[in-house]
Amino acid sequence: MTALSALDLTLIAVYVVGVTLWGTWLGRRQKDSRDYFLADRAMPWWAVCFSIIATETSVLTFISVPGTAYTGDLWMVQLTAGYLLGRIAVAAVLLPGYFRGELATAYQLLEKRFGVLARRFASMIFLVTRSLASSIRLFAIAIPIHLIIGIPYWQAIVITGSCTLIYTYFGGLRAVVYVDVLQMFIYLSGAIAALIVLLQVIPGGWSGVVAAAEPLDKLRVIHLGGGFRDAPWILTGLIGGAFLAMASHGVDHLIVQRMLASPNLREARKALIGSGIFIMAQFTLFLVVGVALYAYYQGRAFATPDEIFPTFILEGMPAGVRGLVIAGIMSVAMSSEASAINSLASALTLDLYGPLSGRSGEADHMFRMGRLFTLFFGVVLIVGAIAFQFIQQGTPVVLIALNIASFTYGGLLGGFLLGVISRKADQKDAIIAMATAIVVMTGLWASQTFGVTPRLVDGLWFSLVGSAITVAVGMASASIRGSDAQKLRTTS
Repeated sequence: MTALSALDLTLIAVYVVGVTLWGTWLGRRQKDSRDYFLADRAMPWWAVCFSIIATETSVLTFISVPGTAYTGDLWMVQLTAGYLLGRIAVAAVLLPGYFRGELATAYQLLEKRFGVLARRFASMIFLVTRSLASSIRLFAIAIPIHLIIGIPYWQAIVITGSCTLIYTYFGGLRAVVYVDVLQMFIYLSGAIAALIVLLQVIPGGWSGVVAAAEPLDKLRVIHLGGGFRDAPWILTGLIGGAFLAMASHGVDHLIVQRMLASPNLREARKALIGSGIFIMAQFTLFLVVGVALYAYYQGRAFATPDEIFPTFILEGMPAGVRGLVIAGIMSVAMSSEASAINSLASALTLDLYGPLSGRSGEADHMFRMGRLFTLFFGVVLIVGAIAFQFIQQGTPVVLIALNIASFTYGGLLGGFLLGVISRKADQKDAIIAMATAIVVMTGLWASQTFGVTPRLVDGLWFSLVGSAITVAVGMASASIRGSDAQKLRTTS
């Protein structure tokens, strides 16, 4: 192993301190909760677009996608095509509803259609699942930093989480979005730099990569064969991926919040669809890095695929470039955490605290509480991430945290689709349907994960299956309720 040089450490320190100070400075003119959580609805579409990309790109993505290509091929390009289709569907079906009136969170749309309890139910599901998922993502940053820099897990978590919390607390959504833009270009620069170095050290450059990859069909993208249990199957990517994107970008406040910061529907649509096109290019870059790593290591076996890219960063990259890539890894982590903290505080402040306290109209008070909840969730994520280091990898708690969105997305997306499809369904029907879907999908995931039942479907299908259950149960509940009401009218 090669120790980090003084230049590497300087680049990393300058990046972390610089981003923290810049993000704090961006929030110097915050005036109310609308500005703090929605950037006064004045964010340009390109900034929203890049922020969406940075927000959905986690450390797990940056490290694991190259590992997927190393051990397999380029099948994930199919998945990004599904992501784009899902974004187009959201832009056509759900986004117009978000821009009718002055909505501040994703779940206000459920209140408009069903009632306040549906909004609170969905918001609470978001608060719990996002807190768990973001805690494990913050813990994930400690793994490559511990491997590359050598500092303990808890130090990596505290440094990354604290610096992120500082600029998120002072800067609000405006700082989060603009810092996301910078961070996206930093981590992409790191990935491009890694690919350039690989092409220089692999004999024959790109020809050498192709020569190593082609005999094993590692440049393959399309997989026509397969079934519902197979992630590389083309329909899993196109259909399963589309519904996953509809859920993550259509009903998850983490992403929807950014689009609500756009000045109008047209700008939000440009940001959303543009992010889908860009994600295809980004995933392709990460996958090509993975194939190049395979050629460089000549198929060497690693304990886990997630060790491959960090090992090359430490062993194979020159001083300075290594620091840039590590800064890229930290930028991915900081971007995801900043977005999570701000969106969690937004949902708690605007969906629950304001309406329940009766103080939604008090701008100064809501602004102060928004900052207080930002601080609260920042601490929650840091403490949660540190707690995960004491839990052995692979235990149910870690597996649940890593996959929790996969078995709750369908219920939430289905609730929104139920409101579009059914005119009869009311608030009770929606809550029963969403709760049923979440319970069923949690059971399906757990039974498949822990070997209780054979694998029936890949996790990429969960959003579609969960949505179908929600719509079916909601419509059935509305029909039964209508039949019972009719019987009462008949017998009375």
